[in-house]
Amino acid sequence: MPMNALPERFEGEALSIDLHMHSTASDGALSPEALVEACAARGLTHMALTDHDTVAGVERARAAGERHGVVVLPGTELSCQWRGLNIHVVGLLPAGVQGELAVGLEHQAEARERRAVQIAARMERIGLANALERAREQAGSDRPLGRPDFARALVAAELVPDMATAFRRHLGNGKAGDIKAHWPPLSTVVAWVLDAGGVAALAHPLRYGLTRRKRGQLLDDFHAAGGQASELVSGFQNPDVTRDLARQLDERGLLASLGSDFHFPGGHLAPGSMTAVPRTAVAPVWTHPRLAATFGRSMPAA
Repeated sequence: MPMNALPERFEGEALSIDLHMHSTASDGALSPEALVEACAARGLTHMALTDHDTVAGVERARAAGERHGVVVLPGTELSCQWRGLNIHVVGLLPAGVQGELAVGLEHQAEARERRAVQIAARMERIGLANALERAREQAGSDRPLGRPDFARALVAAELVPDMATAFRRHLGNGKAGDIKAHWPPLSTVVAWVLDAGGVAALAHPLRYGLTRRKRGQLLDDFHAAGGQASELVSGFQNPDVTRDLARQLDERGLLASLGSDFHFPGGHLAPGSMTAVPRTAVAPVWTHPRLAATFGRSMPAA
C-alpha cells in the first residue's frame, strides 16, 4: 500500500488521519497554520478542520497543508437540535461551502451571537460579573463566542478550578449555560451538508449521555435525514464500546469517521491522538465517492 494510502477497512491499526479538530477560527487555541504544523509534526497525512459553524480558517489551513505535506479537507461542526438535545454534525466538504450551507452558516453565526448573550446572563447569575466581556477576552478575537470561552472565563475568575468542572457544573448538556433554542433541527443541517456536495457525519455519538436504545434512535433519525457517516472513535474510548457502536453503524449502513476533537495543547488530547479503531465490518468514511478525490481514490465504475 502506498505511503499515504488509507485502508478500505479498519484492521485495528492507528491511522495518520484526524477528521475533527478546531482552531482559533472557533474555540480552538491554535491558529489554522499552527494546527496544521502540529499535525505534520505528529506524522498526520490527512486532516479536516471542523470549526464550530464556520469555515473561516479553512483556506489558511489548506495553504499551510501544501507547505507541510498534509492533505486538508474543508469541514465544519454544525450545531443542531434533536429531541431537545444539543447535537453536533460534522460536515466534510470537499467542494467547500455552497448552496444552502452558505446561508445556513450565516444563520448559525447570528444564532451564536444571540446565544452568547443568553449564556452571559446566566453566568452572571452564578457570579461571573461582566461575563460577555470576560468571555470575549478569553476568545481573543471578534469570532462568535462558544461555551469554552465562558468556561475559560470561569476558570480565570477562579469560580471553578478547571474547564472540566466548568462544563460539569455550569455549561454541559442540561446545565444553565446549555442554550440550544436557537439551533435548527438535525435534519436541516444534514440537508445543508448534502446540498454542498459534502458528507454528513454524526459527531461523537457516545458523548451525549444516551442509552444504547436512545443512541440507536438518534442514528436512525440521522440516517433517515440523509446522514452518511458517524464518528466511530472520538478521542480515547473503551474498545468494547467502540465495537458495540460499530455494530450500530453497520446495522444502518453508516460509514465510520474518526477524530480527536482537538481544541488546545496541553490537555489529554493532541492532533491525531485517539484510540485505534478495532477491526470492524464498517467501512471508513473516506471510501465515500464524494471524498474520493480528496483521499486519492479512484471513483467506482458506473
